[in-house]
Amino acid sequence: MAATENSATLARRQGPLRRMWHEFSRHCMLFSEYFSQYAKMRMEYRGDFAVSTLTSFAATIFGLCFVLVLFNKAPSLAGWTEPEEIFLYGFSLLPAGIFNIVSLNMYDFGNNYIIEGKFDRVMLRPVSTLFQVLFEQFRLESMQEIATGLFCIWLSSRDLHVHWTAGHLLLLIFWGACAGVIYISVFLLLTTISFWFEDRVGVHPPVWNMINFGRYPLTIYSGAVQFFLCWIIPFGLASFYPSVRLLGHSITPEYLPFVPVVAAGFLALAIFAWNMGTRNYSSTGS
Repeated sequence: MAATENSATLARRQGPLRRMWHEFSRHCMLFSEYFSQYAKMRMEYRGDFAVSTLTSFAATIFGLCFVLVLFNKAPSLAGWTEPEEIFLYGFSLLPAGIFNIVSLNMYDFGNNYIIEGKFDRVMLRPVSTLFQVLFEQFRLESMQEIATGLFCIWLSSRDLHVHWTAGHLLLLIFWGACAGVIYISVFLLLTTISFWFEDRVGVHPPVWNMINFGRYPLTIYSGAVQFFLCWIIPFGLASFYPSVRLLGHSITPEYLPFVPVVAAGFLALAIFAWNMGTRNYSSTGS
């Protein structure tokens, strides 16, 4: 009893920043445990993992081949040359890969967690429900998308004579992380719909197909489509404007400063919707 009181007193004495750091460190440790345990489980079936990785890689290369065929028919696309488009394609693979790695439970959330009642188990644990759903499973084969994206960026940079400094690398990491947050937040918002409308399939598939729109210059689309891809489903904003900046180009209007703002805004909205959904959730009773 005395030990409990001492712990409670210590917790109260800790400042808000110290408590935040404690929670951050705790969740980083939990993430490491989740990831390592899941990776060990997947490596138990190396053949299955190899086939999944090759299938994922083949789909990525197919998309890249489409770009090469497209530029074989036309020398440029809305003023973008082939190396520039490969750079944009490579950058777009970074947030797509980040999202795909943690997206398994998002796609199956309505079926596995709501309809089948597995969310009851999640709510009983002393860890954030969102943290558990995102990081209980990983699509490890999607790590090849990040690797392929970085290779495309490096390859096209050689042709474009882009000189990578430490500042450029930090910008690449920063804009890639912002874009990844946008992708995850958009699909997390779609996932929360399952709290109110139980559906085994969900609304992810049609929106997932829109990721491909962000792999091409926004200037090839009409004004209405550009607005949609910047402010409604901002996959274009996430990939196009950072690529323009990293290539050293300029464009009007310049929306690059809005990328981290949109990332933070969509993430806050997704977390708010998730918290509302957990309060709305009622057990299946099974």
